[in-house]
Amino acid sequence: MAHITNKPLRFLLQAINYSVFMALIWYFASSPSVSLIADDEARITIAFAHAGELRQPCRMLSQEELNQLAPNMRKIDDCSRERSPVMIKAMLDGEPFFSALLQPAGLYEDGGVDVFYSAKIPAGTHRLSLQMNDSVRVEGFNHRFERQVSIDPAQILLVGFDNEQGFVVGGLSN
Repeated sequence: MAHITNKPLRFLLQAINYSVFMALIWYFASSPSVSLIADDEARITIAFAHAGELRQPCRMLSQEELNQLAPNMRKIDDCSRERSPVMIKAMLDGEPFFSALLQPAGLYEDGGVDVFYSAKIPAGTHRLSLQMNDSVRVEGFNHRFERQVSIDPAQILLVGFDNEQGFVVGGLSN
């Protein structure tokens, strides 16, 4: 291997190498345009964590039942840990685009579920309908949301869920 002893020549070759490397980085950082979504499309994302209702309501223990328990184990109510599965259905302009039945996590099925779904949709005005059932003790859906939404091109419409407010939709342009 040849060793260059001339310092100015060595610095010049290093400068050329660095320039070529920086030019490649500049080119690949700015030149190839990548579009993950078309000009007339938007994105809807449903993302939230939720724990279903308890499968069985808590029941009050009688005085006899309390007396049979050790003093440190006595509590007034007896609550099962099992939670209900969460069923969710989403429709856009009357057409279903997402549906899921999610079982609670955990060894005793006492955990919550994580919902995540993302899809491209046409930009414009749509009728968004969301329904969810989180209780085996309720027939049909116990949480509903229906609203007309306007979504701009390249916009993300984010759907979440809050126990107090129900479905929460963000990123609207109307």
